Amino acid sequence: MSNSAQTIEEIKSLSQSEIRIDPHRRMGAIDRKIYSGFLEHLGRCIYGGIVDYDNPDNDLITKEGYRKDVAKALKALDIPVIRWPGGNFVSSYHWQDGIGPKESRPRRPELAWLNEELNLFGTDEFLHWCGWMKIEPYLCLNMGTGTLDEALAWIEYCNSNLNTYWANLRRINGRDEPYNVKYWSLGNEVWGPWQVGQMNEEDYCKKAIQWAKAIKLLDPSVILVSCGCTGFSKWDYEITQKLFRYVDFHSIHLYTSDSKDQMKNITGPAAAEAGIQITAKLLDLAKITNYSSSISNSVAATEDLKFKQHRVKICFDEWNVWDPVRAGGEVGCEEKYTLGDALAVSSWLNTFIRQAEYIGMANIAQCVNVIAPIMTKQDKLFLQTTYHPLRLFSQKMRGESLNLHVKTPLYKGDTRGGNMNIEWLKDIDSNICMLDCSAAIYDKNIIVAVVNRSLTEDTTTKISLSVDPKNVNPNVNRCVIYNEDINAINTFDEPENVTVSESIIFLNFIPLNGESNATILFKKHSFTLLEIQLLDEI
Repeated sequence: MSNSAQTIEEIKSLSQSEIRIDPHRRMGAIDRKIYSGFLEHLGRCIYGGIVDYDNPDNDLITKEGYRKDVAKALKALDIPVIRWPGGNFVSSYHWQDGIGPKESRPRRPELAWLNEELNLFGTDEFLHWCGWMKIEPYLCLNMGTGTLDEALAWIEYCNSNLNTYWANLRRINGRDEPYNVKYWSLGNEVWGPWQVGQMNEEDYCKKAIQWAKAIKLLDPSVILVSCGCTGFSKWDYEITQKLFRYVDFHSIHLYTSDSKDQMKNITGPAAAEAGIQITAKLLDLAKITNYSSSISNSVAATEDLKFKQHRVKICFDEWNVWDPVRAGGEVGCEEKYTLGDALAVSSWLNTFIRQAEYIGMANIAQCVNVIAPIMTKQDKLFLQTTYHPLRLFSQKMRGESLNLHVKTPLYKGDTRGGNMNIEWLKDIDSNICMLDCSAAIYDKNIIVAVVNRSLTEDTTTKISLSVDPKNVNPNVNRCVIYNEDINAINTFDEPENVTVSESIIFLNFIPLNGESNATILFKKHSFTLLEIQLLDEI
């Protein structure tokens, strides 16, 4: 939309909403790890997704069995870290079953999803694939049927350069140098009744502390992640207080969706933002209480300084839009994502940008076929609607997060779709903006991401930028995700029903009180990303 003939009065009269951007109001660095992924042995995520061992003559398959088309699509997402092998799967997974000659590996019953695990894609295959993809691995330890001895052996196998049993077995299996896996999770959702080896808070903390102490003795360089819940549960309180000094991240898991109500679907990520903010305060409290305890116990000066510098960040290592009724485990969790789901994913990503100060990693679950942005069959793939915001954010939204002032009509309805029917969450329902926004500054670029949540109304919006207009390039790159039908999906036959439309638009920024002002139209139920270039450094 060009506004070259508009006056400031016309801008004011036309604007229904306003986004104020001050490049000096920086909230924190955006950690690239918020664009991380997750692979679980579930459905067709690994077998038929990442690898295809059944069709070695297919031109899409490498000699190792990796799907080249999937790799290309994932590389475009610029994923920094991938979590593996679960997920619920990990609580009955024994990593030794997945190493050595493939013909000797046992086939095991898989208890999480009631399947059979082939063990053809194990530790060496996953870590080799990560190296090929230039992605850092993040391994989850089995705290269900697994033992501490088994966990220590796995870390030795992956990371040790000593002349010891498991390190030497890795060498025998073809890998001389250590893999140096940095990120390790202390179990998965052990609070859940669906989990093999479910524990209460007290039992988990006792076990996790002993595991963490032993792991750090074996390899002090590893980064440990405690097993959290939703971020706003009693479990999160207990674990953050008791494990603070032993871990580097606290995990959160949450899925949002409502396939019957698109407004609940699109506004659902507001619950995740509440979880992040509450967990951040719990971690602040844990630092205070643990530090006070250290002082009373006369901790040595060097340890005292080390503790003062210790910070635990949030690892949101399972998140997505997922309706388990629509796409349950019995059908391999193969979701068909709509435009509305893409807008919900965009709001999830906006949340991570706004909360960048607290988030050190976030892993969308999952990457291929299983509630995933990429769907495959033997000879082709297509990109789901949710792929497109993931790519735009990971490629463009980096640098430092900006604190925006957004003036917009409020959504007055219920945000608690799917499994989010938690009574106190109704308190956030009255504060949901129809325009969901985030922004970042990177070099001389200001990137603004906007979800127009309205199902029926286009919104003319005033952009106020606290920069002299002479320092703003009026030619703005705009990316839009939109379809007239909010329920539109992509398929193998129609892979571009919902995609990205990219263009250069002219915004004639008009000066007022030292600011640059312009208007832009955001279509109903759409996602827009703007790249505004500054001519000089701020």
